[in-house]
Amino acid sequence: MGREFIYLFDEWAKSYEASVTGQHKEYRDVFEGYESILDKVANASTGTVIEFGTGTGNLTLKLEAAGRKVIGIEPHETMLDITRKRCPNVQLINGDLQNFEIEIKHIDSIVSTYVFHHLTDEEKLEALITYSKLLQPGGKIIFADTAFATEEHKQAMITKERARGFHEVADDLEREYYTTIPKLEIMFQQASFEVKFEQLNDYVWYMEAIKTSKK
Repeated sequence: MGREFIYLFDEWAKSYEASVTGQHKEYRDVFEGYESILDKVANASTGTVIEFGTGTGNLTLKLEAAGRKVIGIEPHETMLDITRKRCPNVQLINGDLQNFEIEIKHIDSIVSTYVFHHLTDEEKLEALITYSKLLQPGGKIIFADTAFATEEHKQAMITKERARGFHEVADDLEREYYTTIPKLEIMFQQASFEVKFEQLNDYVWYMEAIKTSKK
């Protein structure tokens, strides 16, 4: 369900803003173009939005500025507290990508950035099927997350980071559940979505999926 990595944010909550703004050299490539990535996701969303993994509220703020009604879901209490202070008018819920409770029945968009990789591939498909049930035809999932064109490319990036002495990033790539674009495409299709992908930096891919049926 993704919560097995929640302990990593006990410390990262204190330095997350430094990482996303390029001050952590090992993660500079991962967060290259961070503001533009958030803008792209926020601008593609519509109406009432579920945001998974609000973190410190960076995407939440952009969704608010775009006029969206946001329901934020985050499993880490420290992160939630930060977002509560920055976004006092947003409904925030302690939950994760698979375990969450919402009262609103009509959802137009489901978004996240740098979050979906916390699930195994099996869990990713289960989550997408759940999200499909929340959306009407035409509803959208908009994600931006680290993924790879092929498994070989993923291994090449791990080798590259080790050679640079960036063992923190390499360990991260080996520990969490980063998957490939072909696998993601199949998952979205199985959950009744038509999906398109766009690579935004060396690590992050943009995923915009539109629900195509009433399943």
